[in-house]
Amino acid sequence: MIEHWSRMRFLQPSVSDVIDIAVVAFIIYGLFTLISGTRALQMMMGFVILVIAAYLAQALQLEALNEIFQAGQLVWVIAILIVFQPELRSALARIGRTPVLKFFVKVEESPVVAEVVKAATQLSRDKRGAIIAIQREVGLMEYVESGKRLQAEVSSELLATIFAPYTPLHDGAVIIDGNNIVAAACILPLTQFPVYDPTIGTRHRAAIGLSEETDAVVVVVSEETGNISLAVGGRLEKNLSPEQLTGRLETLTQARAPA
Repeated sequence: MIEHWSRMRFLQPSVSDVIDIAVVAFIIYGLFTLISGTRALQMMMGFVILVIAAYLAQALQLEALNEIFQAGQLVWVIAILIVFQPELRSALARIGRTPVLKFFVKVEESPVVAEVVKAATQLSRDKRGAIIAIQREVGLMEYVESGKRLQAEVSSELLATIFAPYTPLHDGAVIIDGNNIVAAACILPLTQFPVYDPTIGTRHRAAIGLSEETDAVVVVVSEETGNISLAVGGRLEKNLSPEQLTGRLETLTQARAPA
């Protein structure tokens, strides 16, 4: 009778159990949403396979293999922190931008957004290709070194001049850090995922590639159509209006100061 009652209580989860399950499910969903469509998803699946293999080795009492997995546990933790460093920093940045924190911090409007949108609009109107990467939490020094350093304050006029046809710096990406254009004519990594959209050219592939490798926000103007796109988190948002671009950039690059 006592055993039967214990089983019945096991089948009746408490409120705390429901909350616990819901929080864990939310964390797992948020994690996969964060890395979905990026190369981090492939690496995550690799780690999952290793974890499953470790459990199988323990369950099947494969002593030698089990010893190897146990000896490598600390190495796994360090490897996860290194491999997923951009994703972890991006996740922490997203947490810091949650609406709840608006009660404790004050949002400062960055003049960079207005200048970038103004330049993108002009370049779109003139059908001049451009790619502008805005650094967030993850540094872009590796890509800055591939271009020409400028260290100039962001302005729409300067951006439009850089991407003028036949100028020495127009063929490549501009990288913005804070309120400054730190480099131009930078080489960005192309996405490693197959792209089936014929309208997506090299600039768009480079923008997606950088957003896969880092948490940068990348604005792209198509030379063929003049359409404005935005790459972030390995995804490309196409055909944005100036108003839509402004809203997305303000959301993604919010700067906060203590209230």
